[in-house]
Formats: sequence, structure tokens, C-alpha cells
Amino acid sequence: MRARHLLAGSAVLLAALAAAPTAGAAIPWAPCTPAGYQCGHFAVALDPSGATAGTLTLSVKRRVAAANPTNTAVIGLAGGPGQAAIPFVERLATNIAPALATRDLVVLDQRGTGQSGRLRCSAFVIPEGSIGQSARSCANEIGPTRGFYRTAETVEDIEGVRREGGYARLVLYGTSYGTKVAEAYAARYPANVEALVLDSVVLPEGPDVFDRSSFEAVGAILRQLCGTTRCRGISGDPRGDLAALVRRVERRPLRGPVTTSGGTIVRRSLGPLDLIDILFAGDFDPTLRSDLPGAVRSALRGDVRPILRLETRGSNDGPDDDSISAALFATTTCEESALPWARADSQSRRVAKATSAVRAIPRAQLGPFGRAIALASSVLPLCVGWPTASPDPPPAAPVPPVPTLIVSGGADVRTPTRDARALAARIAGAQLLEVPFVGHSTIGADPTGCTKAAVAAFFAARPVPPCTATAPQFRPTRIPPTRLARVPGAGRAGKTIRATEETLEDVGQLFGGIAVQRRKAPRIGTRVGGLRGGSARWTATGTQLRRVRYVPGVDVSGFAPRAPGATTRLTVSGAAGAHGTVRILAGGRVVARLDGHRVTARVPATAAAAAARVARLSRGFVAAAPRVPGVVVR
Repeated sequence: MRARHLLAGSAVLLAALAAAPTAGAAIPWAPCTPAGYQCGHFAVALDPSGATAGTLTLSVKRRVAAANPTNTAVIGLAGGPGQAAIPFVERLATNIAPALATRDLVVLDQRGTGQSGRLRCSAFVIPEGSIGQSARSCANEIGPTRGFYRTAETVEDIEGVRREGGYARLVLYGTSYGTKVAEAYAARYPANVEALVLDSVVLPEGPDVFDRSSFEAVGAILRQLCGTTRCRGISGDPRGDLAALVRRVERRPLRGPVTTSGGTIVRRSLGPLDLIDILFAGDFDPTLRSDLPGAVRSALRGDVRPILRLETRGSNDGPDDDSISAALFATTTCEESALPWARADSQSRRVAKATSAVRAIPRAQLGPFGRAIALASSVLPLCVGWPTASPDPPPAAPVPPVPTLIVSGGADVRTPTRDARALAARIAGAQLLEVPFVGHSTIGADPTGCTKAAVAAFFAARPVPPCTATAPQFRPTRIPPTRLARVPGAGRAGKTIRATEETLEDVGQLFGGIAVQRRKAPRIGTRVGGLRGGSARWTATGTQLRRVRYVPGVDVSGFAPRAPGATTRLTVSGAAGAHGTVRILAGGRVVARLDGHRVTARVPATAAAAAARVARLSRGFVAAAPRVPGVVVR
């Protein structure tokens, strides 16, 4: 996903000491929040080889099992690179719960993140010039120590946690980039690994800098979403529609109005990179992904509001919080990625090699996108001016044949199932669970319980049962009508009632997306903007609408309570629809007084089901990282 700003601050300078720290000092644990957890800090060598002096301090957190007969810890590893894991310790504990009955849970902020000497760069706070210029400034701000923030150093830190924590063996549970760290640790210390749980796989050699597997997966993911009938009336070829829109915005960006969460209208534009951001944002928000086919089709027909709103929702997607170090992301990515140039090459030579590399990519490997877009969206603009401070990394070692569970979301663009299958084929005996319709960070995002059953089976030494979901959590949404005449219903009053219902469905879709991302109800006071005007606010008991406009000329105000059986009371105004009141009663019966006449109707079964699903989500509820502009953060 694309972050509209890079989370950073002033640079962190690591203290240089005369010698590397001595090993053997146990981690000093102390009780901390939440109850039942212990926190600790311990020093590790800045350079594990000992060639460069200095230390940094790692922050770790653990929950001790009631019984741990094998003296084993589960290590929870977050994504990125650049995301702190400790803020998500309870989510990690929930996801891997079957392993924790007889094992401790240990979570660390990897070096350069969170409380483990988080890297910060002022160049990412107030960017000047291109992303590459900001990255170069960041590299110079960090200094020569930037060469010690690679996966290899994190592997040695994990070994330090095992040793100083007093553990005999580890279960490594990684999500996204955390899977790459887990794979590297297993290759380096196979005797110390009991098992691997790899969710949303990054291959040991790291992601392809051009994200070819992601682009190739787009068509299959859209086909999975639509199935044979779910996009009927929306699109007969969602991938083809997306490709057509890509070509259009390559020639000229789309521009148009968007309603903010406060209900004001602002102007926005959308280009090819924004479409990529929307695709990646859908990895975390299935409501956004379900809106995509209809929004693309609307844009091709000239109605740009739906796709512009998706771009705005996508830019705010993900944990846009203080858990991400953009400086660490740039450092690790540019120091260890398989870039198409030599470390000693000049910047102009790097540009030439990058251009040559992208031109050599077969067009079919880029899905609906072209080579210029693939280059612009890659990590290469970030790293082209980066002054590398480390030697070429050695080839990735093979992952040993330890017990391994690989979990992959069938709707995951950034770490597609193709990569998970490739890794499973390399690890003897690995079990691969493909989860239909679910995106990134699969175990936490799966609403069906399939992944949790798989984790339980894996740690009980039973075969992992397959997932059997046959439909997405959120079906593709209809093309938003551009006038009341396109809304089903008999006469002006009937169409107004149906427009009112569609307005409620749309607002519910937006709040449902927020609930899915947060895995709990939206915060009280959260607001969303209507597609064409107005706003809605989440309250303790329901949703307050203020002149929300989904269908042009139909403004809906009032209150929709969440309590089962409660009556929704709305007023309708606007230039196009009938004016008056609409009440939606228990069971979906509608009683309205519009233009002075009493009208009765019934909410369609699909609308009632959608409302019930959003209510469940709002009552029911590991975050992953946002995108740096032009860069996929895993």
C-alpha cells in the first residue's frame, strides 16, 4: 500500500563501543503489560562478525507457558522490513495459540524497528526531490552503520534471543517479510528449529524487485473474486477492464471529486501507480477489493467517483501508525535486494541497467501493467542512489526439511500463492494451506476459522485440512447508479426506497472495511464520506447519516441502529428522489411516506444479508505494513 507520508523523524546514531558485547548474560525479564507478559532488553553486537565495534539494544517481550517440557519458544516475526512486532504481540498470540500451550511466546522488535533502536531519517519526514534523493539523504544520515541492518544480522539477533533467553529450540512464526527472516534462521541454525509457520510467503532470495508474480496474479485474483456469476451485470472481463483503465490513465490521469469523511468535496487525481496501490490495499480490505470491478467499470463509463474513492480509501489503508520505520525499510531493501546493477556502479549506470532489465521482461509477466509502470512501482527508484555499505549478500541457503506449515491467501497480491507453492516444493514434507478469497497476513484475516484449524492440526501432528470456502466474505458490489432512473423499483417512490437501501449498504460496506482492517468495531466517532456527498458517523449504538448521497439527487439522513430488530428511521431529500420518511422495520419490512403517500416494501434478501454481515463484523472484531510511495512494503 502507499503511505502518503513516510513515518520517520530525526536520525538515530548508534553508540560505538570499544568491543563487542560478551555473550552469556541472560535477558533480565520483568513483568509488564498486558498482565502475564514479561519484557526485557539486552545488547547485541552491531556487527555480529566482530569486525566493527559497537552494540545496539534489542527489546523483547514474552509470555511464559504454564508448562514447557521441551524448553521451546515461539518467535513471532512481523513484516516490512521495518515493522515493529511488539505492538501486535496479542494478535500474534491469538494466531499461533495452539502452539503456546507448551511453549513460550517471544516477540522482538527487530533491530532498527520499534524499541530496538528504531532508525529514523529526517529526509522521509519532509521529502525533498525524488524518492531516490530522499533515500540517499537517509543513507548519509544513518552513516556507515546502515550496512548492519540486513536479514543476516536479524538472524544473529534471534539466535541471541534463543541463547540468552535460555531456550533449546525455536518455532519461528513469520508473516510476510518475517517469513524471509524465519527461512534464513532455519537455514543458518537448522538444529535449533523445531518448526516453521510461514504466513504470506516471501521467498528466501527475497521478492522480485519488479513484483512480477504479483502482477501476474492480478487476473487470477479477480477471476476468483468474480467466480462464474458474481460479477454478472458488473463486468464480463474484470482483468480486461482493469487493463483498459491502466492504458487510459497512462495517457491522462483521471480527475474528479471525492467526498471526505467530513462530507466536504475535494478534487483528486488517479494515475497508474494509484491503481497498483488500490490492488495492494485490497490485500487488507476485502470490501475495497469487492468494490474494484464495479469501480473500474464505472470509470470506463465516465463515472470516476467510485475509483477515486477507492484510491482515497487505499491511501489510508493499513496500520498507518508508529510501528513502521521507513528508514529501516529503505536500508534493508537497498542493502540486500537482488538489484540489476553492481554495487560500485554510478547512478547513471544503475539507471541504464534498470531500464535494460525492465525492457527484457516478457509483457505477459506484468499482468495488466506495462514495463514503464513496473519500473516506476519497483524498489529501483528508491535504491538507485543508495550508497551501499555492505558487501554482496551470499546466495540464499536452502531451507532445511524441518516441519513446516505454509499459509497463503488466494487473494493476496503482494505475496501471491505462486510464491508459496514454489517454497513448499523446496521444503521436504512442507504442508501448504491455500485459503480462497483471503488476502495478506492470512491467519489473522481469515474469517472462516480454516487457518486456525490448520494451525491446531499442525501442532497436534495431524494432517492439515484444506479450506473449503466457495464464496468471498464480500461479494463484488454493483456498479453505482449515476441517476435514479437506473435504480430498480416501481415509480419514483419505489426507486427512492431502493436508493435509500443502497445508500445504507454502501455506508455499511465502508464501516465493514474499517472493522475488517482493525479486527474490531470502528472507533466511536469514526466518519466516512458518502460516494457523492454527505457523511456518516459511527456511534455507540448505530450509524448516524447526514445527507449521505449514493445515488445522485437522493440525500439520506437519519439513524440506523445496530441492535437486532430495531427500527431504522430515515428522511429523504434531494433533487431527484421522492421526499419524506423511510422506516425499515424488523424482518426487512419498509414503511415510507414519500411525497405525501404511504408506501410499503421489503428490503431485498441480499441487502438484509449485507447489513447482518456488517453488524457481525462490528461486534466481532497481524497488521501489515503500508506501502512506501512506489514501493511494496511486505
